[in-house]
Amino acid sequence: MARIRQSDIDEVKGRVNIADVVGERVALKSAGVGSMKGLCPFHDERSPSFHVRPQVGYYHCFGCGESGDVYSFLRAMDHVSFTEAVERMAARVGYTLHYEDGGGPAPETTGRSRLYAANAAAAEYFRAQLMTPEAETGRRFLGDRGFDAGAAAHFGVGYAPKGWSHLMDHLLAQKFTRDELLQSGLVSQGQRGVYDRFRGRLVWPIRDITGQVIGFGARKLYDDDQGPKYLNTPETPVYKKAQVLYGLDLAKRDISRSHRVVVVEGYTDVMACHLAGITTAIASCGTAFGSDHITVLRRVMGDDSASGEVVFTFDPDAAGQKAALRAFADEKRFAAQTYVAVAPEGLDPCDLRLQRGDGAVRALMENKAPMFEFVIDQRLKDFDLSSVEGRAGALRAAAPIVADIRDPALRPGYVRVLARRLGLDLPEVGSAVERAARGAARDEKRDAQRGGAGETERPVIAQSVSLASLPNTRDVALERGAMMAFLQYGHRIEPDLFLRALQSPFGHPALEAVRSSLAATDLSQPGWAVAAVEAVREPFRTLAAELLTAEFPARTEDGAVASANDLARGLLVRELEREKNELLRGIQRVPADSEEGRRLRIRLRELDGDRQRLVAQ
Repeated sequence: MARIRQSDIDEVKGRVNIADVVGERVALKSAGVGSMKGLCPFHDERSPSFHVRPQVGYYHCFGCGESGDVYSFLRAMDHVSFTEAVERMAARVGYTLHYEDGGGPAPETTGRSRLYAANAAAAEYFRAQLMTPEAETGRRFLGDRGFDAGAAAHFGVGYAPKGWSHLMDHLLAQKFTRDELLQSGLVSQGQRGVYDRFRGRLVWPIRDITGQVIGFGARKLYDDDQGPKYLNTPETPVYKKAQVLYGLDLAKRDISRSHRVVVVEGYTDVMACHLAGITTAIASCGTAFGSDHITVLRRVMGDDSASGEVVFTFDPDAAGQKAALRAFADEKRFAAQTYVAVAPEGLDPCDLRLQRGDGAVRALMENKAPMFEFVIDQRLKDFDLSSVEGRAGALRAAAPIVADIRDPALRPGYVRVLARRLGLDLPEVGSAVERAARGAARDEKRDAQRGGAGETERPVIAQSVSLASLPNTRDVALERGAMMAFLQYGHRIEPDLFLRALQSPFGHPALEAVRSSLAATDLSQPGWAVAAVEAVREPFRTLAAELLTAEFPARTEDGAVASANDLARGLLVRELEREKNELLRGIQRVPADSEEGRRLRIRLRELDGDRQRLVAQ
């Protein structure tokens, strides 16, 4: 493959706002002037330590140490090559790339991009088929559930025709290969050869968070279909069902803004919720809602406080209750408060909207019950609360649930709730909850000692130097602040002042390593700050990345620029004071009327003048 010109690589990176690209995966919020932060997409964490600085096109996680530019982010998240990352961003900003030696991008015949292309072509084919006479059964199915043609188009619903090779023939004619179609899960291999996986079914495209089609979910329509009610794309290089959430591409913006998400159980429920105004609804695809789904949602929500909300909808039958208990097992992974919404008469959101209208769906979400209260009731229903033995058993079963409540302000209220449910005295229930809490603490300690499961720990960066490890002295504070200013606002510091200050050596070896790397960088080239950081030798590169992305101590952009210039002057003043002290010691060692003494005194007056001019600026 011909190489892309370096000037084009730099130009595209300069035109792309890295915060927009990262923001498609991670909810970002302000972290001070010129900086944003969110939950790291590279490791699990409770509080945001992932910082993005759009002005320099760089990100860094203060927890796991991952850092880089928009190209490295795409390569890590989407498993694409460097060239593919550049080409994707060029297409995003509408820039025409030029290749060395007059070449161009090699035609894609393998890899993830071909799978994306095949799925996108299949989605278009299915949408077109929904308008054919054969798809009348599918259109009637949608209409019977309250979805018109506009709703079907909004969600991209399509139809897979009966027959064994209609889709395959269509895609082969578009130059896809059988191997590509097999790898994408669009066709299957049987004893009689290769055939369409989806046949005679309504089809929902499943998209990743960026909106690319990665797979499909299909519902059977005909009695002679011997397959399952719902059939999904199998695991592929681009479709991982444990991480995919249907509707997230449509819901992500409102989820990020509201810090609220509604988890429903099917494609039509997602459609019904969105059409009723609940635009934060999503659903898992062909698997139970689990911990990987939570990890994805927390990043989109910006889930770092108890102010968010997660609402689960479950059927009131045994399967729904089982699903609720599974969700409760992972509930503590959310920082947000979790709730359960169960519709009257066991209606799911789709049926509720059909029978009672959009307002009933909205009311369902507003009349939610806290997850803890719902699970307590589920535990208690198996006991005979009219007997002493039943109440004792129920208390033993429910006390650990109340003990597991993270928010200390909520736990006393749930102790009272449980006491009322059981008809027991408050002190008795409170004592049982405290015993359960102590038992849970002992179990966690034992698991930690055994190296068992617990809170995910941040990876340790071996032998690296970080901002937190720097000593808290006056000189180090000045050097640290100056390096943050140079990397983040060097382009706004007075040019002569910046160049002079940049030549001032630092006393701390780690900060000196960063300064010397920046001093050796061509400041006329775009992206010089990132280039300087990436050129810093180990073990100081992590420190450099933190200096580039850390929150700058200023309230406004103008304030940051003024502070950056002041820090540069501060370095020069320090150098002048050091030289002045050396001159004063030298003057004491030579005769006052000697030529050397006169030269030293002249230089001393020059230093005082330089210092006064710097301070006066």
